[in-house]
Amino acid sequence: MKKLTLLALAFLLAALIPETSLQAQDLAYYKQIVKELSSAKYQGRGYAYGGANKAGTYLLGEFAKAGANELWRQEFTIDINTFPGKMKMSVDGKKLTPGVDFSMREYSPGVRGTYKLYYVDTNNYDAAKMFADLAKPEYKDCFVVCDFWFSYRHYGDFQKIWGGTECANAGMIQTWPPLLKFYKAYGEKVMGKPVIWATSDFPKDAKTITVNIENEFLKDYELFNVIAKVEGRRHDSCYVFTAHYDHLGNLGKKVFYAGANDNASGTAAIVTLAAYYAKNRPEYDMYFIAFSGEDANLRGSEYYVDHNPVVPLSQIKYLFNIDMIGDNNPVQYCEVSDEGLRGYALMERINDEKHHFKGLNRAELEGNSDHYPFALRHVPCILFENESGDAFQYYHTVNDDWEHAVFDTYEPLFLLVRDFIERY
Repeated sequence: MKKLTLLALAFLLAALIPETSLQAQDLAYYKQIVKELSSAKYQGRGYAYGGANKAGTYLLGEFAKAGANELWRQEFTIDINTFPGKMKMSVDGKKLTPGVDFSMREYSPGVRGTYKLYYVDTNNYDAAKMFADLAKPEYKDCFVVCDFWFSYRHYGDFQKIWGGTECANAGMIQTWPPLLKFYKAYGEKVMGKPVIWATSDFPKDAKTITVNIENEFLKDYELFNVIAKVEGRRHDSCYVFTAHYDHLGNLGKKVFYAGANDNASGTAAIVTLAAYYAKNRPEYDMYFIAFSGEDANLRGSEYYVDHNPVVPLSQIKYLFNIDMIGDNNPVQYCEVSDEGLRGYALMERINDEKHHFKGLNRAELEGNSDHYPFALRHVPCILFENESGDAFQYYHTVNDDWEHAVFDTYEPLFLLVRDFIERY
């Protein structure tokens, strides 16, 4: 882990990063960070074109400008499947648009050629008949087409089609209602056959598809977490603020997933919180961790807790994980660790008094974001994720971009966190 000299870093990045005012609840600055991280410069903050690491370098500069007393760049490696090259698909000669009409399952290999289509009869489903059909010479090297949820309900059957060697088919197309999503969380290895997600209006009686899709598997790919410290008056305990700054990256050369809500929104929030506490010295040390590798199955946060936390986990008074707050649901969704429940009761009282949100909706703890590795290790923590607003429909789609960005949750969340820390 590299500890960085703030003065040198500031000089290096001064020419690249414009000056901004750093005030509490600085909505204009918050929007500026979201817009920057969502821009084409970072290509969806993924791995194929180095977008995640470019974003991490940008954030080091922003934390330095915010007034952080110390900075670290915590390096780790992952294995990850990517799609940086050709991404073409047509059905009976009609071209489809990547990210809109089709996307790839994250573990898929590349594929090239023209293939027959076999449609699963979901109304009169007979697994034995389906496998008998697929064994016929005319369906050798075909693509099997089926509704995603139907194949999910019959997972054991369809796993043989896309994951096994029993069937001689070339791959599978799973249909899904628009907007199409792209899940990359488990692309740590490449499976034997490609799985393509297509919209539910995929032709019901097409004969062939033609595809030219390239993948690249990155082995021991280097990423880094960005860690900033704002020094408090006491050093025996600390607060920690986390957000992941990586996202899904590219689907071919021309399409990228900007990730304005997921999670430029949360990343921007912890930068502005760092700026606030740098100007308003806190009682306890404050640590701000921008994780990479979250969309590769929480790899950055797992590395942090397992290998090299900059402060013992036992000294964390409370951890706030801010993920996908770029939305407008007046009821704030959250997940809380067992050790965080006492603090959550205080948070509810504060919200009842000050009406930052209409309410807080606490759900069961899940392994869906970077608070989870800390929760498993008995750290008091909470996830804030604003669900079911206008922006939530764009989760993991090409429409989660600056043009669809929503900012309603930022200010009430900032105030709720600040008020909680003052009273906890």
